[in-house]
Amino acid sequence: MTNKFPENFLWGAASAANQVEGGWNEDGKGISVIDVQACGERGRMETDGVLEGYNYTSHVASDFYHHYKEDIALMGEMGFKSYRMSIAWTRIYPNGDESEPNEAGLKFYDNVFAELNKYGIEPIVTISHYEPPFYLSKQGGWSNREMIDHYLKYCRTIFTRYKDVVRYWMTFNEINCATVPFGVMTACGVNLSFRDPRNTEQLRYQCLHHQFLASALAVKMGHEINPNFQIGCMSAVMLNYPLTCHPDDILLAQQTDQEKNTFCGDVVVRGKYPNYMNRFFKNHNITIVKEEGDDEILKEGTVDYIAISYYMSNCIGNDRDAAKVSGNLLTGLKNPYLKESDFGWQIDPVGLRYTLNEFYDRWQLPIMIVENGLGAYDTLEDGQIHDDYRIEYLRQHVKVLGDAISEDGVEVIGYMPWSALDLIALSTGNIEKRYGFIYVDVNNEQEGTYDRYRKDSFFWYKKVIASNGEDLD
Repeated sequence: MTNKFPENFLWGAASAANQVEGGWNEDGKGISVIDVQACGERGRMETDGVLEGYNYTSHVASDFYHHYKEDIALMGEMGFKSYRMSIAWTRIYPNGDESEPNEAGLKFYDNVFAELNKYGIEPIVTISHYEPPFYLSKQGGWSNREMIDHYLKYCRTIFTRYKDVVRYWMTFNEINCATVPFGVMTACGVNLSFRDPRNTEQLRYQCLHHQFLASALAVKMGHEINPNFQIGCMSAVMLNYPLTCHPDDILLAQQTDQEKNTFCGDVVVRGKYPNYMNRFFKNHNITIVKEEGDDEILKEGTVDYIAISYYMSNCIGNDRDAAKVSGNLLTGLKNPYLKESDFGWQIDPVGLRYTLNEFYDRWQLPIMIVENGLGAYDTLEDGQIHDDYRIEYLRQHVKVLGDAISEDGVEVIGYMPWSALDLIALSTGNIEKRYGFIYVDVNNEQEGTYDRYRKDSFFWYKKVIASNGEDLD
């Protein structure tokens, strides 16, 4: 087999601070919006913060905060070239509005980066991964334009502190999540009940405008601090095929793709709002409030690369009686040609190749895949986890990734599956939906030893990395 991957390809895996770290209130860390969302209660944010009687699984999570040396050593054993992670905003600025950063939080990431460097692992750092400060959320979160200044202060602090140890940055995780109702609390950080009479669509898209500005200003700032920085923004792929060949279904699929998949990318790559969104805004009574100079800011802060998460695909159509399936950010219609995971997500490796071709043709920028994986029920027996189902999922996706690079000419520079170790799944708020190459011995009630175990997929992926993608058996 001819090697399909470039020599410097960034093999690795991914996680997020709020889903692995724990230590939610240690060493001066403040409360993030995720910290107040309890297990099984992911659809709401408690207005009064952390309450008695609820199980907040993210408070301990996988306890990476106390196990990071062990966990990074395991990543090194697998041969990781990169680790996509995030910095917890509230470790650096506990409430978000402080004038000075929390030194203990900065020191923690000093230690994490030093440990990664020991094993030759390149950090790929997400600046904001669904965890804006809860204190700022009570003041409107990203609906408040002042949030831009708080974010940029945070960016300047970490850009300056880590300018010699971090090269790759991402301004936001799944920035297009703000286009779905789920994003009101997580991506937008707005403390809001869905019973609120306000137009949440207007609210979400105004929040998104402020994030676009923050991203552009952060890109410009980062390049001034270190011209060698590579700064991208990350989107979740919400791939929908038309359910039928009826022209109405074809048009619906195209418009949905524009609204969910390409809109945010067009803004951060091309530096302006695409014309097709005028139709959407008009139909949904949305008016983006801009200030003088906003359009120029967007033009001056375009990204260096595109990052994506890809898990699955759905169908979309006008038949309201069609069978439905679960999804990452949105439910969709069932595709009769695809199998489903334990959690009802349709498995579609070909959709990854399709997406890579579409995005690269559209934007002509390097692409990183920073999330791709299978959430499943794993069983620990005699210290072993036989997760052949995860290996098969990843094998299929790595194969089509190689085809996209070698046959289609798509420039993909890294592949970081979700996730390095078991973590709190955002879609369920618990750990029993496991994604990792490394098993963490803890249940949804935070009971367990927190010992780490290598899954079969650990050894399989180690072999894939060592062969630079040649050996997928």
